[in-house]
Amino acid sequence: MNLQSRIESLKTRHASLDARVMDEDTRPMPDQSTLNRLKLEKLRIKQEMERLRGRN
Repeated sequence: MNLQSRIESLKTRHASLDARVMDEDTRPMPDQSTLNRLKLEKLRIKQEMERLRGRN
């Protein structure tokens, strides 16, 4: 997988996690541990994208 493909894959995954966070957050009683886990994963993906973009 080339660099641009990897970044695009991470973007897609980040957007999917964002949608899951929003879904969980709008539930009547959101699960905070699930929200924290999803947000942490989003952050890791964002950091990975930034790291890969820095290579260019």
